[in-house]
Amino acid sequence: MRFLISAVLAWLATAALVLGAGGARAQKAPSPPVLVDRIVAVVNSEVITSDELAERMKTVTQQLRQQGTPLPAAHLLRKQVLERMIMDRLQLQLAKETGLRVDDLQLDRTVERLAEHNKMSLTQFRQALERDGIRFDKFREEIRDQILLSRLREREVDDRIVVTDNEIDYFLSQQAASPDMATEYNLSHIVLRLPEQASPEEVNRQHARAEEVLAQLRQGADFAKLAVAYSDAPDALQGGAMGWHSRDRLPDLYAKALDGLKPGEVSGIIRSPAGFHLIKLIGRRGGGAPAMVEQTHARHILVKTSEIVSAADAKRKLENLRERIIHGADFGELARLNSDDPSSVKGGDLGWIYPGDTVPAFEREMNSLKVGEVSQPFETPFGWHIVQVLARRKAPVSGERKRQEARLILRERKADEAYQEWLRQLRDRAYVEYRTDDN
Repeated sequence: MRFLISAVLAWLATAALVLGAGGARAQKAPSPPVLVDRIVAVVNSEVITSDELAERMKTVTQQLRQQGTPLPAAHLLRKQVLERMIMDRLQLQLAKETGLRVDDLQLDRTVERLAEHNKMSLTQFRQALERDGIRFDKFREEIRDQILLSRLREREVDDRIVVTDNEIDYFLSQQAASPDMATEYNLSHIVLRLPEQASPEEVNRQHARAEEVLAQLRQGADFAKLAVAYSDAPDALQGGAMGWHSRDRLPDLYAKALDGLKPGEVSGIIRSPAGFHLIKLIGRRGGGAPAMVEQTHARHILVKTSEIVSAADAKRKLENLRERIIHGADFGELARLNSDDPSSVKGGDLGWIYPGDTVPAFEREMNSLKVGEVSQPFETPFGWHIVQVLARRKAPVSGERKRQEARLILRERKADEAYQEWLRQLRDRAYVEYRTDDN
């Protein structure tokens, strides 16, 4: 790896010498120095350059100003932005190494939905981006990366979460005993991360940093500004904003810390296996379980992969089936003949589905469809699918629904905690070398 980086540096130096020499021959005079984009960090076998960092700094600075978040000192912001870039690079490396891909068709559909969300045609959306100085091709690739990161989290973390019936029973008993469990809280937080097997010196050093941050907050410093400057959480560059969450969806440590807080106040230092936390209560509002919930009636065709059927084969088969359905073939009949799911006997019909009933990848794809629309082929831990939404409706909350909701809440809570731990382990295992004075 060091040999590879040395070779890159040697190539850059040689390029600078060649450019300089060429200028000398043409002009018969010493040429001016040639500025070469320098490396600011090495991430496993890849590098992050100063130009890449400067471009991301520009974007983040614009976003923070639009949010109204005061900017921290330039060297602190640069350090935070570089760390976010490192974490993104590590995840994208893992995604690509393990075969995750986002094809152009899926990417185009996502960009089209973004345009629709902004009430624009695709052409208008592209023009709006370019007016803001954002190259459309670069924007598409950034969206591709975000989809990859989302799918990686689903595969590595979300799809592995298990919630038992005993956990649901205990959760519902707690909810019955505490009527305020559905009260919602608007929170921001700062996380100072610890390595997985932190030494006593590392623990003391991070605790001292937490005390320093808390002292600044108690002297009136802006919470969002300090989150941008110091927090190791993925939402640091959003000022640590977590948004609105009901109490039952928060980690237990955070929920307990809320008891003594009024809106505008900051907690003391909270210790967890991941590190040290500070939370600020922005606001509180009355909750209550919803009287109605949206259900989706859907059907699907599943093709499982095996030693005989590759992922490419499964995807290609579903693309052909989808094409036939679009041109008038009966979905139910094709599901009966081709689906590897037990629902094939019912023409692929899954019945009415509550939120949380299916794995995240399936639910995300299903929720993106209009009624009657057939999805492109997509992958879940069970294989490759196409899904069609038949109808949507509002349904009253039943006892079974409360259990489903409890399962979803517990999944989300576990997934958030597991994701933080997974990121920490990914970072601790990586080879990262800084080439800047800030770090």
